Amino acid sequence: MTLSKRSEHIAEHLFRTEYGKLIAAIVRIFGATHIQLAEDMVQETMISAISHWSVDGVPDNPGGWLMQVARRKVLNELKRDKMRQRHDWEQATIQYSEQDVSDVFLEGEIEDNQLRMIFTCCHPDLNVEAQIVLTLKTLCGFGVKEVANALLTTESTINKRLYRAKKSIRESNASFDIPQGIALKSRLETVCLTLYLLFNEGYNSSTSDTIIQKDLCLEAIRLTKLLVDRFEENKKVCALLSLMCFHTARFDARIDNKGAIVLFEDQDRKAWNKELIAVGMQYLKRSIHDKELSAYHIEANIAAEHCMAANFEATNWQHIHDLYTLLAKFKPNAIIQLNLAIINSKLEGIESSLEMLEQLAEHDELRNYHLLPASQGIFCMKLGRYEQAISYLDHAKSLGPSPTESKFISEKILESQQALGQDSRQ
Repeated sequence: MTLSKRSEHIAEHLFRTEYGKLIAAIVRIFGATHIQLAEDMVQETMISAISHWSVDGVPDNPGGWLMQVARRKVLNELKRDKMRQRHDWEQATIQYSEQDVSDVFLEGEIEDNQLRMIFTCCHPDLNVEAQIVLTLKTLCGFGVKEVANALLTTESTINKRLYRAKKSIRESNASFDIPQGIALKSRLETVCLTLYLLFNEGYNSSTSDTIIQKDLCLEAIRLTKLLVDRFEENKKVCALLSLMCFHTARFDARIDNKGAIVLFEDQDRKAWNKELIAVGMQYLKRSIHDKELSAYHIEANIAAEHCMAANFEATNWQHIHDLYTLLAKFKPNAIIQLNLAIINSKLEGIESSLEMLEQLAEHDELRNYHLLPASQGIFCMKLGRYEQAISYLDHAKSLGPSPTESKFISEKILESQQALGQDSRQ
């Protein structure tokens, strides 16, 4: 690998792992009124990193380098545009002098900043949708399309929510102190949902060339673990971490050695990480509480049921169906109904599932959701209805899946076309 390519690879990795930390640290220094400036300057810093590191090599402390450059860029921008206020300037130049930059980037301090920033983005002055949008876009480095995909809405809707959220937080200049008591509990729910969505985007990437963005998943796990350590009494957080562990344990089996998608039923369970499954089980046990049941508990139990099955055929589909039915009561949405329809094929047959999927196709939330026609196409292939399968798969491909998913769908279309050709020759 050339120096230039290596620097680009490292910069991309750092963008996923350090972007949110940098934003949090910069906003912590300069205040919430400059949240947009912090985001812009951190992005510029990432671009500068690729340029400088390709020539000079990667520094010993790349994270510290990014923090120092980002901070300087913000200071220069404040000077140039006369945006600074005296309080901002004094706080930035006295409290955080040059020799203190490395201390600002210490892992413990950054984790605290990250947590403060997440809770600040989840401010009660904003509605829940705005809280999630702001956190995913500003802290997690999501593009607008990624946020829209995560929330099953349009990019224009996300842009509007983002604009209103940033305007509101600028005008309120919300405190960066971690709330306590009732205020803490009211924000923790949205923080968990945001980390859940962060993990989901990493687990089923909607824009990346690879179906799994491990950096996003590991960052979500790191932050969730931080929440577990700080809020041990909250059983939902333990259940969420358990769920993440179960899914992460299957990383190596979800893609083949060429980076292609492997369907769940075809995965090599020997490649599942048994140690991580055991950790997931430990957190699931810690999450058990007689008076508390959440969607995270149910989803973790579903994932655990899959992990405990000796093979695909031995899966207790009735129990999983029952769990999904319960989950639909906690978070009634079209995606849960889609999963129920797919699981129904194991209980009542593929024909029954296809009927359910056809009804769901009229649902607004699923109208542009590529996994619905993709599922219909796969089911039709299993029934030997290849012309119908091609029609569904073509539709799925037209809905803009990720590059990896698009390749998978194309392969299934080709497979169906070849099957039709063989049938015509028989």
